[in-house]
Amino acid sequence: MSTPPETRSVKISDDERGGWSSDRPRRDGADSPPKPRDISVRTRVLQPAFRLRYSPGSLLLIVSGSVEQAEQFANRVLEEKNAMLSMAKVRRLLAGKVTAEEIEERAAQLLDAAITKRLQGGDSTVVVLDTVTPEEREPLLRAAASLRRPRHLILLEAPRDAVSDEDRLVLNDLRKAVDDGDVGSEGIQTALRLGGASIADTKKIVFRPPPADD
Repeated sequence: MSTPPETRSVKISDDERGGWSSDRPRRDGADSPPKPRDISVRTRVLQPAFRLRYSPGSLLLIVSGSVEQAEQFANRVLEEKNAMLSMAKVRRLLAGKVTAEEIEERAAQLLDAAITKRLQGGDSTVVVLDTVTPEEREPLLRAAASLRRPRHLILLEAPRDAVSDEDRLVLNDLRKAVDDGDVGSEGIQTALRLGGASIADTKKIVFRPPPADD
């Protein structure tokens, strides 16, 4: 009668038991990249006013179907004129200094650097956005949130003929989200929609602490 072959046992150390190997099912999310930090907040919907006051050091995003109109509005009402930044403004500064192929990339780099410098320095920062999409807003809101800066949004209505069909659909969703206070998921703490007479009636935007109680 033949002797059965001797079986070998392999001892797995405690340190190895928690490891992953190809012959065991992978745990969900084991190699998934970390989720972005949740910066969602509760949004307060503001009403149009003659004078709008925000905390010093805030980030204020202005969204509109017409960048030109948004820039004109910001230049008219901002007490701190140098607080306003935009891709369109940087493009104008670069015109004739770099090639047409380089201008978008260079403008984006310069704008990002300027926004970062102001936020890190605690300066109030107003950005007239180049698009109406949340993808443009997200990195700015996350940067401000990481520095614990207040975050605000103004949706400026534009004439219908100034808005592309593609933007109109996105703006409809954003308009509803602003009116319902649902932009808090983006990290926006206050939101305001201005249109028609309320645009002209807004005369000043300031970044100052609230007045002391008498």
